[in-house]
Amino acid sequence: MTTASETRADEAGSGNGLIGQIEVHSIDWIPDAERHGRPWLQSMLWFLGNFQYFTIPIGFVGPALGLSLGWSILAGVAGIAFGTLFMAFHATQGPVFGLPQVIQSRAQLGYRGVIVAIVAALFTYMAFNVADQILMSSGLNGAFGWSSGWVAAATAVIAALLAIFGHDWVHRVFRFLLVISLPCYLIISVAILIGHAGGHTPQHPGGFLFAAFMAQFATAAAYNITYAPYVSDYTRYMPRSTSPRGIIAAVFFGASGSAIWLIALGAWLATRLGVTDGLSGLVQVGDNVAAPLGTVTAFLSATALLATMGMNAYGAMLTVLTGIDSFRPIRVNRTWRVVTIVVLAIIWYAAGAAISSSGNATAENTVLDSLTLMLYLLVPWTALNLVDFFFVRRGHYAITDIFKPDGVYGTWGWRGLTAYGVGFAAMIPFMVLPPLFGLSYEGYVPAHLAHGVDYSWLVGLVVSGLVYLVASRSLDLAPERAAIEASDRELQTISGSSTSA
Repeated sequence: MTTASETRADEAGSGNGLIGQIEVHSIDWIPDAERHGRPWLQSMLWFLGNFQYFTIPIGFVGPALGLSLGWSILAGVAGIAFGTLFMAFHATQGPVFGLPQVIQSRAQLGYRGVIVAIVAALFTYMAFNVADQILMSSGLNGAFGWSSGWVAAATAVIAALLAIFGHDWVHRVFRFLLVISLPCYLIISVAILIGHAGGHTPQHPGGFLFAAFMAQFATAAAYNITYAPYVSDYTRYMPRSTSPRGIIAAVFFGASGSAIWLIALGAWLATRLGVTDGLSGLVQVGDNVAAPLGTVTAFLSATALLATMGMNAYGAMLTVLTGIDSFRPIRVNRTWRVVTIVVLAIIWYAAGAAISSSGNATAENTVLDSLTLMLYLLVPWTALNLVDFFFVRRGHYAITDIFKPDGVYGTWGWRGLTAYGVGFAAMIPFMVLPPLFGLSYEGYVPAHLAHGVDYSWLVGLVVSGLVYLVASRSLDLAPERAAIEASDRELQTISGSSTSA
């Protein structure tokens, strides 16, 4: 395990200039002396994480299927509340572990078995950035006439730079963007409420359709469940004394508040203005209130989406380094993180450019369909991870053993791997795979019993969690308690050396 003093020695000579602003830590443990932050700052981070036009099309789902404005908003609110619960509970793990989210899963899946979580998380990060790049390119081209190619290249470079500078810079940029964009959305939303934003009630306003309601609910729930691999990455610098309830509440209300707001806005744009593009919708409704409010809001929303791409790149870097370290132990330093982020940026830029040039970039539709795949991969993992933390080990782990192939958690964690595999298999008959890359699939249950509604993610949550809980009844925690005591002593030594360094 790389200690804080070793990390500092590796980075000696970097100075306090621009290079000195680059975060030193990546997948290593954060010593107590370097812990900082308050729960309310997490609220601002996660509020802006959803406060961009990626969120608006989530509100298009219900109206597109015949759901009325009111029912669409209710389904969106319920879905976001449900999905954000799972996301927010991961927030408590950061202060306890002092580690990124995915590497913690070695405790359930094993030192190398964690590759299962790595594949799921890395797909999520890269799929989001490919989709975001397509959205940015097409959206800014349509709204402002900017070159799609130059937008794609610029977003890749800027997002990579934000990820390279790391944790504290992500927080700073997100807080700044929230402060300057919030007034614009407030003005537009107030204007909508008092009837000064244009629009009209459609001739056929829709009604209640159960399948449409569940589709809107599931899409909204998936939206924030897919944030589950991110959360500890941004709470791991917080003091170990951080209140679990406080951090859960901060993340929950931050991530759900902005998502509910913009999903409701999206539903209104779809039903009252007939909008089919999130960014163009912002321009239209804002300029209906007072030009150039729409243009300014759209630009700020695109900038927030760009910042979120930096967040995705940061998490992808941590995930890749976890994967490399699982098969070839590495000493973390700035070089590893910079090279990894640059390579990832090249990959997502090339993938996004290829999809755009092929003419298959259907922007919001591609984004919404990709959420389904992310959900299938992440649901079994988030279930077993939370069950282990709250019900099996109850927040007590041998942190240093997470970095040992022969540690107490083993190389392959059969309980976690079994729970993931069984949970994923149980989901298959309930899946409704959207048509992506020429492939589609509808399981037996939605095809014959559930009127096309996809309940697979609920099945995955329940089955994976229960299988892991039952399998863990045979787990002997006595050897782990001794390892925890040894780990705590080693961490105290590391914290002491960090303080004196």
